[in-house]
Amino acid sequence: MDAKTYNAALAELRADRDEIKKVRTALAKLEAARDKKIRALTGYEKASADRIAPAAGLSIGDIVKIAPVLAPASLTAAPDGTVDEAQQTPQAPAVETGPTHDAALAPAGAGHTAAPSAASAKPERQGAPGAGAPAPGAVARELPAIAQGEEGDRWFAHTPNLASTHPNFTQQARSTVFLDTTTGILVHRDQTLRLNLPDTSAATILQAVFHAVPEGTERIFVTAGDPWHHQAEQHPFLKDAVAAWLNTPIPGWRTDTGRGKDRMAGHFVHPRHPVGRYQSDNGQYHVEIRSVREWFDAEGADPTIVRDAFVLLWKALRAHWGDAVLMGSPSQTGRDLWTRTIPTRGQHADGYPVLSEELRGLLHATAGQGRTELITPPRVPDKLPALVEYDRTFAYAKHTWKSPVGTPRRITAATFSAWSEKEQVKALYGCGHWHVRVTVPDTWNHVGILPAPAPGDRAWHYPAAPGTTFTTWAGGPEIYTALTNPIQPWRIEILDGLLWDDGKPLDDWSKKLKEAWSTLAAQAQLHGDPAQRQAAHLASRAVRSLLLYGIGSFAQRPRTVTGTTPRTHERDVPPDAEIIGFTDEQITWQRPTGFSRDPNAHPEWAAAIWSGARAALLSQRMREDNTYVGALHAPPGTVVAFRTDAVYLTAPQNWPYHGQPGDYLHKGHLAGPIPAPTTEDELLALRDAGRAALKQTATATTGQA
Repeated sequence: MDAKTYNAALAELRADRDEIKKVRTALAKLEAARDKKIRALTGYEKASADRIAPAAGLSIGDIVKIAPVLAPASLTAAPDGTVDEAQQTPQAPAVETGPTHDAALAPAGAGHTAAPSAASAKPERQGAPGAGAPAPGAVARELPAIAQGEEGDRWFAHTPNLASTHPNFTQQARSTVFLDTTTGILVHRDQTLRLNLPDTSAATILQAVFHAVPEGTERIFVTAGDPWHHQAEQHPFLKDAVAAWLNTPIPGWRTDTGRGKDRMAGHFVHPRHPVGRYQSDNGQYHVEIRSVREWFDAEGADPTIVRDAFVLLWKALRAHWGDAVLMGSPSQTGRDLWTRTIPTRGQHADGYPVLSEELRGLLHATAGQGRTELITPPRVPDKLPALVEYDRTFAYAKHTWKSPVGTPRRITAATFSAWSEKEQVKALYGCGHWHVRVTVPDTWNHVGILPAPAPGDRAWHYPAAPGTTFTTWAGGPEIYTALTNPIQPWRIEILDGLLWDDGKPLDDWSKKLKEAWSTLAAQAQLHGDPAQRQAAHLASRAVRSLLLYGIGSFAQRPRTVTGTTPRTHERDVPPDAEIIGFTDEQITWQRPTGFSRDPNAHPEWAAAIWSGARAALLSQRMREDNTYVGALHAPPGTVVAFRTDAVYLTAPQNWPYHGQPGDYLHKGHLAGPIPAPTTEDELLALRDAGRAALKQTATATTGQA
């Protein structure tokens, strides 16, 4: 083959690729429409997977994956003859507890009722669909373990010359404007202007803003309009529409490639909160377009109120950080503020070292975030007597008082077994991340407690079927809850683990944010001007985002870089990149870059907080009221769903609320009978209706008073 033939073949290959992309897009639309019809069929009480499967041209297993409620009984039964995991893993000690909430922990045979040995443990099986279990036929993810022997021992170290330290510079504020792309209202400092926006393309926005603000701006916050969705109907997925909006060529502008120490170069493709980064061809201007919804839901507020919210936020933070600067996102800002609480003298003056890449990778794979679970019939009634929402106020702030510090120790099954009961109790109540084998009690009749890997990237479910045995990783707070819950202790066997010293690296940062939040929340209640009350409310929500997303940023996920390449330079696309879109002018691609040398990467902190928050959804002590709250303190069969900080029940609970971080706020109440939700969309629709109904009831009650 000569060069001419080779190049001609490449051209044909590109044409084939483009045609395949178009066909796949059309196929994705057809499959989405088909799946929607299948889910709609579940509304018929006699609908069955075996009737729908041939009509859809799918297997029964495929139908059940799309609509788990259609799972036939023969598929939900536990399989017989499953290989006993105990025969494949070295026997580990059983951790037992007595029946009371304050019972001590003990190794097997140490005085409490003897548990079955690891060798006699029940076969590993999953709970039935509706319990957060994967659909029948699906293969659960297998979580990684610590490498055996010296190789695993080498993981227990820190990355050389990489630590979080107090910054020696001051962040520079960026000129910011606030734009409602629906109305064209633009707020710049104390000026309010109305722009003429014939369309909402990035080119039109940049041209209009820089015409109205000739001296230039560095950040455009879109308060309403979501311009990146304006051609969503032309794409199968929102992310495709966003990528097309960001990457449409703009005369006089190009994608910003970064400057100085700014690592936030290039566009960030996100379906709802994208970031467009542009620089003028002459290099004079650098500007980013981003959504204010990264910070809070503007709730219909005009750009002036949104601007006032950011001013109030900045003032509240300045009361605690004299050098506070609001950056583009709450995660950037929150983490920057945290670095300014790192001690410069005394303990930790040298900073907080970053764990080895192996341990960071292990935590990334084994530490989930918020609990999201929908429990469907028959575990809840087909018709719910009510749907009551309880949402934990500023929840993560409740779990920052203690965090792991230093280099963790490896605690093997043999080491744990050799410890005294007191040492085991201290370890499990401390800052640890544990590889465990779990058995649900044979008479269990409530929701699951510990997360287990489910099919899908980073997906988790919560087995609750009696007698289920599974292997997973979990944090200390969840292990504690499983062992001391108010119903019945679960059987926990320690296989391996990480154990850190207790410390307070986030305590000062969190306290300052909580004080700023309290100040703004009080203004939102007491200010005489309704507009300022709304601005203060939005600012208090922004403080919540600072802590929430600041904690998330510590997790440091492996990064994916998105880029564009002109079609005329197609050979310059990185060889490991995945092409995610293209036009006649350019190709959009993304590729994984792994873990960066981020000095503020501390997934151990995020994992500990997330574990504490998930545990508090189940059981939390209200000290001043001397009572317990959470899902496990509601009657069996009344829990409908969990969503990160919220739990949805079929009946109201007498849970005290003082407006403090972690308290359960009665946020929604929809009277029944209500069809039990079977999809997330149905749950969210009922949630919104419940919030509106409770608000209406509160307004009516206030009016009568």
